Amino acid sequence: MVGIWSESICLFHCFFQIAGGCWYVLAIQRVASCLQSECEIKNNCNLMSLACSKEMCFHFPWSSDMTALACDTNLTSFSQQNVPDCLSGNGAFAYGIYKGALPVISSNSLAVKILYPIFWGLMTLSTFGNDLEPTSNWLEVIFSIINVLSGLMLFTLLIGNIQVFLHAVLARKRKMQLRFRDMEWWMRRRQLPSRLRQRVRKYERERWAAITGDEEMEMIKDLPEGLRRDIKRYLCLELVKQVPLFHGMDELILDNICDRLRPLVFCGGEKVIREGDPVQRMVFILQGRLRSTQPLTKGVVAECVLGAGSFLGDELLSWCLRRPFVDRLPASSATFECVEAAQAFCLDAPDLRYITEHFRYKFANDKLKRTARYYSSNWRTWAAVNVQLAWRRYRARVMATAVLPPPPAGAAGPEDGDRRLRHYAAMFMSLRPHDHLE
Repeated sequence: MVGIWSESICLFHCFFQIAGGCWYVLAIQRVASCLQSECEIKNNCNLMSLACSKEMCFHFPWSSDMTALACDTNLTSFSQQNVPDCLSGNGAFAYGIYKGALPVISSNSLAVKILYPIFWGLMTLSTFGNDLEPTSNWLEVIFSIINVLSGLMLFTLLIGNIQVFLHAVLARKRKMQLRFRDMEWWMRRRQLPSRLRQRVRKYERERWAAITGDEEMEMIKDLPEGLRRDIKRYLCLELVKQVPLFHGMDELILDNICDRLRPLVFCGGEKVIREGDPVQRMVFILQGRLRSTQPLTKGVVAECVLGAGSFLGDELLSWCLRRPFVDRLPASSATFECVEAAQAFCLDAPDLRYITEHFRYKFANDKLKRTARYYSSNWRTWAAVNVQLAWRRYRARVMATAVLPPPPAGAAGPEDGDRRLRHYAAMFMSLRPHDHLE
């Protein structure tokens, strides 16, 4: 829709400039005709032509030295008293639609000479030439007819674009209403509780706002394979390059990744995956935020917020590259929940396994291992616990040298907190993430 309106605006602007430019050029020709007729009537010009052999000799205001006006040796001289009659428009000469150009021609401002013709073209074409009063000059009449027809054509084009826009908007709205109506009918038939109905409605609204009513993957799925791959590369390549895990990969690998991507939409408050569930896809976040929660022990939960460029399901990457290969899907070590509406794309387990099998040489390297560890929520949580444990140990050693009063009865001392943290870390160390290269 934006492209249609941009093309229409550019087309209208070109027509306004062309109409205004032609009007200004023809107005100069009429002024030349006026000066020539005045010379013929008063018979005080040396030559019949008002132009030199190379260029026009109109310079205002006229100099007292007529030789200063020469464009070439072939100079047309005329009396200075003829100028006001032809440029004022008060004489007997009929200018018709060019009368408004006389102040522009006599002006020395370049901005006026450029902008006023464009303004005249805009006013004339937008009113279909209602204000035009041409004379009997055949060229002026033809120019007026062209302006009227051009205005009608542009108006028809504008109405057509508006109709196309409204048809597209109404068609999408109708499609959305039908989907919502079918969903409401199904929820009533299945007697879903009110809480679940609200979640379904919220998801449908956010999904519709994200895809704007167009199922792109459904539209291109029946196209030839080569054409479909080129289209998906054009649509997804820049998005794939935003994921740090795919930085520096070959174009061939990126093409295969783009061909197998699926778009996803998550609404706020929904759980993407729960701890212990099999990881069926690797999700790459494009927009929005997700929260990862991982229980360490009873009452202690590690949290991490994932933003644009992050990913989840890195257990699936290690599962694909593990040797010997195990068919059972890995379990998720954390629960991921949407903090706000998020958009993402995913690689399903079979597609990710296909890519890693065919391009194992690129995935089995230390650089990818370090990148996956840096952006993995599991490794970040594990690292945070170990850093906190090291800090507690350092603080305990520093405080051991200082004389501290005994803690009150029933209160937990620093040794208890440090001992609990060591206990939690020891438990969490057993869940240390494993890489496919280890």
